[in-house]
Amino acid sequence: MNTWKIYPKDINIAKYVECYWFLEREASDEVNTQPRLNPDPAAHMIIIDAAQCFYYKHDFIVQKGIGSHWIYPHRKTFVMDHSKPFRMVGIKFNIAALYGLDLGRCDQSLDKIENIDLDTISLKFLPTADSILSSAVANKHIARDLLDSLLAAWLKKGQDDRHSELTRKVLPLLTTTPIPKIGELLHRSQRTIERSFLRTTHLTLKQCKSMIRLEALLDWLYKADPKDVNWSDIANQFEFSDQPHLIRYLIGSIGATPTDYAATRDLTIDVYGDFELT
Repeated sequence: MNTWKIYPKDINIAKYVECYWFLEREASDEVNTQPRLNPDPAAHMIIIDAAQCFYYKHDFIVQKGIGSHWIYPHRKTFVMDHSKPFRMVGIKFNIAALYGLDLGRCDQSLDKIENIDLDTISLKFLPTADSILSSAVANKHIARDLLDSLLAAWLKKGQDDRHSELTRKVLPLLTTTPIPKIGELLHRSQRTIERSFLRTTHLTLKQCKSMIRLEALLDWLYKADPKDVNWSDIANQFEFSDQPHLIRYLIGSIGATPTDYAATRDLTIDVYGDFELT
Protein backbone atom coordinates (compact mmCIF):
# COMPACT_ATOMS: atom_id res chain seq x y z
CA MET A 1 0.00 0.00 0.00
CA ASN A 2 1.26 3.45 -0.90
CA THR A 3 -0.13 6.68 0.55
CA TRP A 4 0.75 10.33 0.83
CA LYS A 5 -0.81 13.72 1.41
CA ILE A 6 0.65 17.11 0.49
CA TYR A 7 -0.31 20.78 0.51
CA PRO A 8 -0.49 22.81 -2.71
CA LYS A 9 2.63 24.85 -3.34
CA ASP A 10 0.86 27.74 -5.10
CA ILE A 11 -0.83 30.07 -2.58
CA ASN A 12 -3.52 30.90 -5.14
CA ILE A 13 -4.37 27.20 -5.37
CA ALA A 14 -4.36 26.89 -1.57
CA LYS A 15 -7.21 29.42 -1.42
CA TYR A 16 -9.46 26.66 -2.79
CA VAL A 17 -7.58 23.40 -2.24
CA GLU A 18 -6.72 22.08 1.22
CA CYS A 19 -4.49 19.24 0.06
CA TYR A 20 -3.77 16.54 -2.50
CA TRP A 21 -3.66 12.91 -1.43
CA PHE A 22 -2.80 9.57 -2.99
CA LEU A 23 -3.81 6.02 -2.19
CA GLU A 24 -2.71 2.85 -3.94
CA ARG A 25 -3.94 -0.59 -2.89
CA GLU A 26 -2.15 -3.56 -4.40
CA ALA A 27 -3.42 -7.12 -4.70
CA SER A 28 -1.07 -8.27 -1.96
CA ASP A 29 -2.40 -5.76 0.60
CA GLU A 30 -4.48 -7.49 3.25
CA VAL A 31 -6.90 -4.80 4.35
CA ASN A 32 -10.61 -4.39 4.92
CA THR A 33 -12.20 -4.44 1.46
CA GLN A 34 -15.27 -2.47 2.55
CA PRO A 35 -13.92 0.54 4.45
CA ARG A 36 -16.35 3.22 5.55
CA LEU A 37 -15.94 6.90 4.70
CA ASN A 38 -17.01 9.18 7.54
CA PRO A 39 -19.03 12.40 7.03
CA ASP A 40 -17.08 15.33 5.59
CA PRO A 41 -18.07 18.98 4.97
CA ALA A 42 -15.49 19.29 2.18
CA ALA A 43 -15.73 18.11 -1.44
CA HIS A 44 -13.17 15.76 -2.98
CA MET A 45 -12.34 15.30 -6.64
CA ILE A 46 -11.28 11.67 -7.11
CA ILE A 47 -9.02 10.91 -10.08
CA ILE A 48 -8.89 7.23 -11.03
CA ASP A 49 -8.29 5.15 -14.15
CA ALA A 50 -11.04 5.54 -16.76
CA ALA A 51 -11.97 1.86 -16.44
CA GLN A 52 -11.90 1.80 -12.62
CA CYS A 53 -15.27 1.21 -10.96
CA PHE A 54 -16.42 3.08 -7.87
CA TYR A 55 -19.12 2.10 -5.36
CA TYR A 56 -20.54 4.03 -2.40
CA LYS A 57 -23.46 2.88 -0.25
CA HIS A 58 -25.33 4.48 2.63
CA ASP A 59 -28.54 3.12 4.11
CA PHE A 60 -30.13 1.37 1.09
CA ILE A 61 -28.82 3.84 -1.50
CA VAL A 62 -26.01 2.74 -3.85
CA GLN A 63 -24.08 5.21 -5.99
CA LYS A 64 -21.73 3.59 -8.45
CA GLY A 65 -20.04 4.21 -11.78
CA ILE A 66 -16.74 4.21 -13.63
CA GLY A 67 -13.91 6.71 -13.74
CA SER A 68 -13.08 9.99 -12.02
CA HIS A 69 -15.78 11.51 -9.86
CA TRP A 70 -16.82 14.00 -7.21
CA ILE A 71 -17.52 13.14 -3.61
CA TYR A 72 -19.60 16.11 -2.54
CA PRO A 73 -19.92 17.15 1.12
CA HIS A 74 -21.75 14.35 2.87
CA ARG A 75 -23.54 13.90 6.16
CA LYS A 76 -23.72 10.14 5.68
CA THR A 77 -21.11 7.46 6.28
CA PHE A 78 -20.47 5.65 3.00
CA VAL A 79 -19.49 1.99 2.68
CA MET A 80 -17.07 1.60 -0.25
CA ASP A 81 -16.06 -1.40 -2.32
CA HIS A 82 -12.26 -1.64 -2.34
CA SER A 83 -12.06 -5.34 -3.13
CA LYS A 84 -9.93 -4.84 -6.23
CA PRO A 85 -6.51 -3.17 -6.53
CA PHE A 86 -6.67 0.52 -7.38
CA ARG A 87 -4.81 3.80 -7.34
CA MET A 88 -6.41 7.18 -6.86
CA VAL A 89 -5.46 10.81 -6.47
CA GLY A 90 -7.75 12.97 -4.38
CA ILE A 91 -8.06 16.74 -4.45
CA LYS A 92 -9.60 17.87 -1.18
CA PHE A 93 -11.17 21.29 -1.55
CA ASN A 94 -11.55 23.74 1.30
CA ILE A 95 -15.01 23.87 2.85
CA ALA A 96 -17.30 26.03 0.68
CA ALA A 97 -14.62 26.32 -2.02
CA LEU A 98 -16.85 25.05 -4.82
CA TYR A 99 -19.35 27.85 -4.28
CA GLY A 100 -17.26 30.43 -6.13
CA LEU A 101 -16.04 28.16 -8.92
CA ASP A 102 -17.43 27.61 -12.39
CA LEU A 103 -19.22 24.28 -12.07
CA GLY A 104 -21.97 24.78 -14.63
CA ARG A 105 -24.84 22.40 -13.85
CA CYS A 106 -23.00 20.64 -11.01
CA ASP A 107 -25.09 21.52 -7.97
CA GLN A 108 -22.89 20.29 -5.11
CA SER A 109 -25.75 18.22 -3.72
CA LEU A 110 -25.12 16.81 -0.28
CA ASP A 111 -24.44 13.09 0.09
CA LYS A 112 -23.95 12.76 -3.66
CA ILE A 113 -21.34 10.98 -5.79
CA GLU A 114 -21.17 12.23 -9.36
CA ASN A 115 -19.01 11.55 -12.38
CA ILE A 116 -16.98 14.56 -13.46
CA ASP A 117 -18.49 15.89 -16.67
CA LEU A 118 -15.89 17.88 -18.57
CA ASP A 119 -18.62 19.63 -20.54
CA THR A 120 -19.98 21.30 -17.40
CA ILE A 121 -16.82 22.66 -15.81
CA SER A 122 -13.91 24.75 -16.98
CA LEU A 123 -11.45 21.98 -16.32
CA LYS A 124 -9.89 19.92 -19.09
CA PHE A 125 -7.13 17.92 -17.44
CA LEU A 126 -8.92 14.65 -16.71
CA PRO A 127 -7.92 13.05 -20.05
CA THR A 128 -4.44 13.12 -18.50
CA ALA A 129 -5.56 11.09 -15.46
CA ASP A 130 -3.07 8.34 -16.27
CA SER A 131 -0.15 10.78 -16.24
CA ILE A 132 -1.37 12.22 -12.92
CA LEU A 133 -1.59 8.77 -11.38
CA SER A 134 1.82 7.79 -12.73
CA SER A 135 3.40 10.92 -11.31
CA ALA A 136 1.72 10.24 -7.97
CA VAL A 137 3.31 6.80 -7.83
CA ALA A 138 6.72 8.17 -8.73
CA ASN A 139 6.99 11.32 -6.58
CA LYS A 140 4.47 13.31 -4.57
CA HIS A 141 6.22 16.63 -5.21
CA ILE A 142 6.11 16.12 -8.98
CA ALA A 143 2.43 15.18 -8.69
CA ARG A 144 1.72 18.28 -6.58
CA ASP A 145 3.40 20.60 -9.09
CA LEU A 146 1.52 18.95 -11.95
CA LEU A 147 -1.82 19.33 -10.17
CA ASP A 148 -1.05 22.94 -9.28
CA SER A 149 -0.36 23.73 -12.92
CA LEU A 150 -3.44 21.90 -14.18
CA LEU A 151 -5.79 23.55 -11.68
CA ALA A 152 -4.41 27.08 -11.98
CA ALA A 153 -6.47 28.30 -14.95
CA TRP A 154 -9.75 26.98 -13.54
CA LEU A 155 -9.24 28.22 -9.98
CA LYS A 156 -8.14 31.61 -11.27
CA LYS A 157 -11.75 32.12 -12.37
CA GLY A 158 -13.04 31.71 -8.82
CA GLN A 159 -15.00 34.69 -7.56
CA ASP A 160 -15.85 35.62 -3.99
CA ASP A 161 -19.01 37.41 -2.98
CA ARG A 162 -20.21 38.63 0.41
CA HIS A 163 -21.47 35.16 1.30
CA SER A 164 -18.19 33.37 0.59
CA GLU A 165 -16.18 36.11 2.31
CA LEU A 166 -18.31 35.80 5.44
CA THR A 167 -18.10 32.00 5.39
CA ARG A 168 -14.31 32.20 5.15
CA LYS A 169 -14.29 34.29 8.32
CA VAL A 170 -16.65 31.93 10.12
CA LEU A 171 -14.83 28.65 9.44
CA PRO A 172 -11.76 29.22 11.70
CA LEU A 173 -14.08 30.16 14.55
CA LEU A 174 -16.17 26.99 14.39
CA THR A 175 -13.59 24.88 16.24
CA THR A 176 -12.94 27.39 19.03
CA THR A 177 -16.11 29.42 19.51
CA PRO A 178 -19.67 28.53 20.54
CA ILE A 179 -21.95 29.13 17.55
CA PRO A 180 -24.06 31.82 19.27
CA LYS A 181 -20.87 33.83 19.96
CA ILE A 182 -19.63 33.88 16.35
CA GLY A 183 -22.05 36.64 15.36
CA GLU A 184 -20.79 38.84 18.19
CA LEU A 185 -17.17 38.39 17.12
CA LEU A 186 -17.92 39.18 13.49
CA HIS A 187 -20.47 41.91 14.22
CA ARG A 188 -23.11 40.12 12.20
CA SER A 189 -26.51 38.81 13.17
CA GLN A 190 -26.87 35.06 13.70
CA ARG A 191 -29.46 34.98 10.93
CA THR A 192 -27.08 36.62 8.44
CA ILE A 193 -24.27 34.22 9.27
CA GLU A 194 -26.50 31.14 9.08
CA ARG A 195 -27.96 32.16 5.73
CA SER A 196 -24.58 32.87 4.11
CA PHE A 197 -23.06 29.68 5.52
CA LEU A 198 -25.94 27.53 4.30
CA ARG A 199 -25.77 29.17 0.87
CA THR A 200 -22.07 28.43 0.42
CA THR A 201 -21.79 25.01 2.06
CA HIS A 202 -25.34 23.52 1.92
CA LEU A 203 -24.77 22.80 5.63
CA THR A 204 -25.82 24.48 8.85
CA LEU A 205 -23.17 25.76 11.23
CA LYS A 206 -24.11 22.98 13.66
CA GLN A 207 -23.75 20.26 11.01
CA CYS A 208 -20.35 21.51 9.89
CA LYS A 209 -19.06 21.92 13.43
CA SER A 210 -20.19 18.38 14.23
CA MET A 211 -18.28 16.97 11.23
CA ILE A 212 -15.12 18.88 12.13
CA ARG A 213 -15.33 17.56 15.69
CA LEU A 214 -15.84 14.01 14.40
CA GLU A 215 -12.70 14.29 12.26
CA ALA A 216 -10.68 15.46 15.28
CA LEU A 217 -12.11 12.68 17.45
CA LEU A 218 -11.33 9.95 14.91
CA ASP A 219 -7.81 11.30 14.44
CA TRP A 220 -7.27 11.23 18.21
CA LEU A 221 -8.57 7.67 18.49
CA TYR A 222 -6.37 6.53 15.60
CA LYS A 223 -3.23 7.84 17.32
CA ALA A 224 -4.16 6.74 20.84
CA ASP A 225 -3.02 3.54 22.48
CA PRO A 226 -6.17 1.36 22.83
CA LYS A 227 -5.46 0.81 26.52
CA ASP A 228 -5.58 4.58 27.07
CA VAL A 229 -9.06 4.97 25.55
CA ASN A 230 -11.53 5.92 28.24
CA TRP A 231 -14.83 6.97 26.70
CA SER A 232 -15.88 9.03 29.70
CA ASP A 233 -12.64 11.03 29.50
CA ILE A 234 -13.04 11.38 25.72
CA ALA A 235 -16.56 12.74 26.17
CA ASN A 236 -15.15 15.41 28.46
CA GLN A 237 -12.16 16.16 26.24
CA PHE A 238 -14.32 16.73 23.16
CA GLU A 239 -16.91 18.75 25.07
CA PHE A 240 -19.82 16.35 25.12
CA SER A 241 -22.22 16.83 28.00
CA ASP A 242 -21.70 13.23 29.13
CA GLN A 243 -20.87 9.76 27.82
CA PRO A 244 -24.44 9.01 26.64
CA HIS A 245 -24.24 12.20 24.55
CA LEU A 246 -21.03 10.90 22.94
CA ILE A 247 -22.68 7.53 22.26
CA ARG A 248 -25.66 9.16 20.56
CA TYR A 249 -23.30 11.36 18.55
CA LEU A 250 -21.28 8.42 17.22
CA ILE A 251 -24.40 6.41 16.40
CA GLY A 252 -25.77 9.37 14.47
CA SER A 253 -22.47 10.14 12.72
CA ILE A 254 -20.98 6.75 11.88
CA GLY A 255 -23.79 4.35 12.78
CA ALA A 256 -21.86 2.65 15.58
CA THR A 257 -21.55 2.85 19.35
CA PRO A 258 -18.07 3.47 20.80
CA THR A 259 -17.85 -0.23 21.71
CA ASP A 260 -18.84 -1.37 18.22
CA TYR A 261 -16.45 1.05 16.55
CA ALA A 262 -13.56 0.00 18.83
CA ALA A 263 -14.21 -3.61 17.83
CA THR A 264 -14.38 -3.06 14.05
CA ARG A 265 -12.15 -0.04 13.37
CA ASP A 266 -13.39 -0.04 9.78
CA LEU A 267 -13.27 3.65 8.87
CA THR A 268 -10.81 4.80 6.21
CA ILE A 269 -8.42 6.27 8.77
CA ASP A 270 -8.21 2.89 10.48
CA VAL A 271 -7.80 0.91 7.24
CA TYR A 272 -5.38 3.23 5.41
CA GLY A 273 -3.92 5.41 8.16
CA ASP A 274 -3.89 9.20 8.37
CA PHE A 275 -1.37 9.60 5.52
CA GLU A 276 1.74 11.76 5.78
CA LEU A 277 0.95 15.44 5.33
CA THR A 278 3.78 17.71 4.18
